[in-house]
Amino acid sequence: MDRDITEIDGACHCGAVRFRVRLTDGLHSARRCTCSYCAMRGAVAVTAGLDGIDILAGEDALNLYQFNTGTAKHYFCSKCGIYTHHQRRSNPNECGVNVACLDGISPFDFDEVPVNDGVNHPSDGGKDSGLAGVLRFVRND
Repeated sequence: MDRDITEIDGACHCGAVRFRVRLTDGLHSARRCTCSYCAMRGAVAVTAGLDGIDILAGEDALNLYQFNTGTAKHYFCSKCGIYTHHQRRSNPNECGVNVACLDGISPFDFDEVPVNDGVNHPSDGGKDSGLAGVLRFVRND
């Protein structure tokens, strides 16, 4: 896995939504979050600029989900239900992109993934504690 990759194609599970993304820090930005939505979603996301994602096909199949303050915009395929990307609440100029949607990348390619403390989000009056922990994947080889 090339962690320094800058541009890669991706798609949802059924292929209705296809996109190309320009990553700001390759796969080095991989992380998860403890907020209520991310905890249930369970995706590993990497970072792109807001203008760094181009929908190549299926824009009409994308649905939007917003909650709480409505700042973050979470997009998912209306056909297969897979989360593809979201505009971040912590930085609305950035997108988080689901690594499982990227061609040839799996969340299980990462031995460790930092987990951000989304429960104590600074916008909610919580302290900016940064990391809540690290998620590890240990292979049974």
